[in-house]
Amino acid sequence: TQQTLQIIEDMVASKRPHYLATANVDFVVQATHDLELHRILTDADLVLCDGMPLVWASRFLGNALPERVAGSDLVPALLELAEQKGYRVFFLGGQEEVAAKALENIMAKHPKLKVAGVLSPPFKPLLEMDHEGICQTIRAADTDLLFVSFGCPKQEKWISMNYRKLGVPVCMGVGATIDFLAGHMKRAPKWMHGLGLEWIFRLAQEPRRLFKRYFDDLLAFSTNMMGQLIKLRQGNKEGSTGFVMTETENSQVVELPEIFNAKAVTLNRAKWQNLAASEKPLVIDGSRVQVADSTGLALLTRLQKNHREAGLPLVLVSASKSLQKALDLMHLNGIFNTESDVEEGMRMLQELGDERPARTIYVDSDCGGCISWQGEVTTANEKEIWSLTELMIDNSAQHGGKVEIDLSTIRFVDSTGVGLMVRAKKQGRNRGVVVSFTNPSEAARSVIRTLRMEKFIFAEAPALAA
Repeated sequence: TQQTLQIIEDMVASKRPHYLATANVDFVVQATHDLELHRILTDADLVLCDGMPLVWASRFLGNALPERVAGSDLVPALLELAEQKGYRVFFLGGQEEVAAKALENIMAKHPKLKVAGVLSPPFKPLLEMDHEGICQTIRAADTDLLFVSFGCPKQEKWISMNYRKLGVPVCMGVGATIDFLAGHMKRAPKWMHGLGLEWIFRLAQEPRRLFKRYFDDLLAFSTNMMGQLIKLRQGNKEGSTGFVMTETENSQVVELPEIFNAKAVTLNRAKWQNLAASEKPLVIDGSRVQVADSTGLALLTRLQKNHREAGLPLVLVSASKSLQKALDLMHLNGIFNTESDVEEGMRMLQELGDERPARTIYVDSDCGGCISWQGEVTTANEKEIWSLTELMIDNSAQHGGKVEIDLSTIRFVDSTGVGLMVRAKKQGRNRGVVVSFTNPSEAARSVIRTLRMEKFIFAEAPALAA
């Protein structure tokens, strides 16, 4: 916990926006079938292990986590730190009376705490919330620590959609912690914490609400863990743990080692860190990999995140059967550009150029009202995509009355991207334009389905009057 507090102190001092994810069994299980939540988990600036079953599983799989850091323990420690350091704390979410009681209890214990604000917005689906109004309130409060209590996965998706524009150094979803702070819900005795039995205590308090969820989570988590144990087992395989790097003037090619596991990552830590800080497009060759574990895959996802945020393309090529199997098992295939070999990967780097937001939309000059959203449609590029889409809708209002947006090349879309689709449909109706979305990729359809927006987005629009 002390190490976590130091990391958070450094985040506050940086004045740059970060978000934390507190992962327990339910979070991990949801992330296996919720593509957006999976991305949120892999992209988080800090992931905390909020459940002893995850610690036990990590030890069982041979890549042990140091300890559990429960959100319900961390938040009180952060409040104490905030009081000492003078950090400004904002509480968002929860029922109004619960939030008020929590604040009363907090101030009784931490009278010098600087509370930047408390806000309990009316309950609405994620895409119908007043995001801009909430963000404006939080920005005006000059917040250092933001605790969001909308429940998982809504709070994580809200943070992912808004943390960049908020500029708050530390955003964190806290779930039921507000209920604990308010005394609305009791925590398990301390002796149950270390034994990983808190879930039994909570189940006893809310059996009707939690029994099915806990049963389903346990079944799914156990199945996934056994799958990892069987399919990613390393046995007595021996091989190289070093990697080969070739650097040109405009790019880098990295050949992954035969044994791409925690040991390989640890032995080459300085080299991987330098690679993560690279400012060149990157081709990663996975042809030699015989063994890959979760630490190796975590490194790949971190490299992908760093390059994506820097506007640099990264292409994974020649993935061996072992590496492909590991990626499939961990649901990580969709986040990478892939090619068959290094030569094709280099060609893709040239085609991609950079992945700045303005390049994620294509206007078909042969079809007056046809455009294509490409690559990733997220919070990071919403303004650029919307400005070009809105321009197309406005032009069609004058000339054709129809806009068709192709989604076939979408690799990933988040809730903000789905919100843009809803916005485009509504803008079209206001301007007398039929806006239709066609050929959705599986990645796009998956997120739209999770948000239950398929019927609205893909509904057949009525023909315009002549």
